[in-house]
Amino acid sequence: MSIHDCVIGFDTSAYTTSVAAVTREMVIFQTRQLLRVPPGHRGLRPSDQVFEHVQNMPGLIADLVRHISHYAVKGICVSEKPRPLPGSYLPPFSVGVSFAESLASLYHVPLGRSTHQEGHIQAALWSIGHEEWQQFSALHISGGTTELLQVVRHGGAAFDIQRIGTTDDLYAGQLVDRIGVMLGLPFPAGPHLEELARQAKDPVRLTIPRVWYDGSEWKTSFSGPETQARKAWAKGAPGPDLARGVEQVLVDTLARLIEKAAQTWPLVVVGGVAANQTLRSELAGHARFGHDIFFASPDLSRDNAVGIARIGYRYFGE
Repeated sequence: MSIHDCVIGFDTSAYTTSVAAVTREMVIFQTRQLLRVPPGHRGLRPSDQVFEHVQNMPGLIADLVRHISHYAVKGICVSEKPRPLPGSYLPPFSVGVSFAESLASLYHVPLGRSTHQEGHIQAALWSIGHEEWQQFSALHISGGTTELLQVVRHGGAAFDIQRIGTTDDLYAGQLVDRIGVMLGLPFPAGPHLEELARQAKDPVRLTIPRVWYDGSEWKTSFSGPETQARKAWAKGAPGPDLARGVEQVLVDTLARLIEKAAQTWPLVVVGGVAANQTLRSELAGHARFGHDIFFASPDLSRDNAVGIARIGYRYFGE
């Protein structure tokens, strides 16, 4: 493809509608819109997620079409499910697929299909300037995932992903969101909890959960820290100190999971929780990791369609 060709990407995750377009050299358009969650709620029903995406998409596509009017669209790519696994499914991804199919028909171009997790990984590789990497580990931490992965790509666009570590109950982002909403913060709570934690004077120390091997993969658990945090709040712990305590227990637990389970380096950290600057700094500064840990840019750590568009670019030939 030439420098005047572009590929469009769509991602309709549990809480973000995302559209992007890329060329060989750059991202020429990206936009996203968070789904509206009523105050005090910790999420939306799948039917409400679908409704919100359907409402968001026409305006985002209108902006996209205006921005790419001087480019030739060569293909469209969409995340059709959360992970590249049989049976992986969430209703909101069907919205992105429907709009992507319609736009592909209008432009008379091929449609590629990928997954939300692969989009996160590709966006990270793009943002750190290493799309050429063929073998590495990835830590995917968000409201719907906490997974340590071994990743191999044998050419082409698709990844061969093996999960080697995960949580037994809550995901990292769920811990952040549950405690954040308890503290009166909007959902998703990540950026708000990070801002609140900067005001901490005496962080609440939450017990670091153990990491164990269950015979097939490494696991940890965040339900214990959640229970401790709720008890501390009930006893009058200041919100900033509790928010900082949540950050610290996340860093310490994830570091322990990486130490136990990671077999292939470098390690790329992706997902919305990875946008937290404190977590990035403290994980990157961990003595055992050295210079072998990389983070997607904060903007591309959060749900986005850039990675999906980059996967599409690889699908349709560079």
